[in-house]
Amino acid sequence: MAVLRSVVRGVGAYLPKRVMTNDDLAKIVDTTDEWIVERSGIRSRHIAADGELTSDLGIAAARQALVRAGIDPVEIDLVVCATATPDKTFPATAVRIQAALGVTKGAAFDVQAVCSGFVYAMTVADNFLKTGQFKRAIVVGAETFSRILDWTDRGTCVLFGDGAGAVVLEAQPHHGTREDRGIIATRIRSDGRYEDMLYVDGGPGSTKTVGHLRMNGREVFRHAVQKISGVIEETLVETGYAADEIDLYVPHQANARILDGIAKKLGVDPKKIMMTLEKHGNTSAASIPLALNQAFEEHRLKEGSLVLMEAMGGGFTWGAVLVRW
Repeated sequence: MAVLRSVVRGVGAYLPKRVMTNDDLAKIVDTTDEWIVERSGIRSRHIAADGELTSDLGIAAARQALVRAGIDPVEIDLVVCATATPDKTFPATAVRIQAALGVTKGAAFDVQAVCSGFVYAMTVADNFLKTGQFKRAIVVGAETFSRILDWTDRGTCVLFGDGAGAVVLEAQPHHGTREDRGIIATRIRSDGRYEDMLYVDGGPGSTKTVGHLRMNGREVFRHAVQKISGVIEETLVETGYAADEIDLYVPHQANARILDGIAKKLGVDPKKIMMTLEKHGNTSAASIPLALNQAFEEHRLKEGSLVLMEAMGGGFTWGAVLVRW
């Protein structure tokens, strides 16, 4: 029986021009390049320019994805933007992206699951497409985390950067087997008991301010390895694939030690894990699509490749998406 699958038609990305190195950070906070690299694997990150908005980053990434997909914006009927740093409290950043692209039909809205945002947004878009409610979607992950950092807190300000990535999805009929192209499985989870491990200490409904990012790094690390490994294993069991059958793992780019820990726990060849955090830092909801874009540009994504995306973010939220390219 034919079923609809959400097939990836194109991928794009955008990084702000300004690059901040670890040595640059050492001039404003008590840290060193060696300290940052040893604890995170990060050497530099991109920082949005004054007046450069989250939507600007997302628009640029989406435009590139559309060009690569060969799809006109008028053919898009769903825009989902994953972000924890929207331009405004409202309207959604997605509607600004929608308008700038020239998308005039369907719906546009934001998804907020912090670093898991892109996985959540892909899951939401996939559910709309495979039910036939929409035909083509742009899923964007865009962040300007530099604007919610406490630049005196060396435990957090050294980790994050700005950027955006996007994919174009199209509903296509397939046979309904695990050999189909497109999104094969999605799993999303959350557990609000861990809210105080990773959060922003402000908001319009509480402090009437934006606030700054706060994190218990040790606990986040412990939970990340456990929860991401768990959701990967669940996805593999559901689809019947073994860990070594996945061609490329594209995880949220939070910390090199977390990614190494996941690889060891699953027994995965480190060469199969896409890592971009050295130059990008942690870009929250943008990190997975940025890494996907780099994999595409390095010709690591071929038709038929099995790609597993996974993430964990504040909340805690976590999840995975398995797609055949």
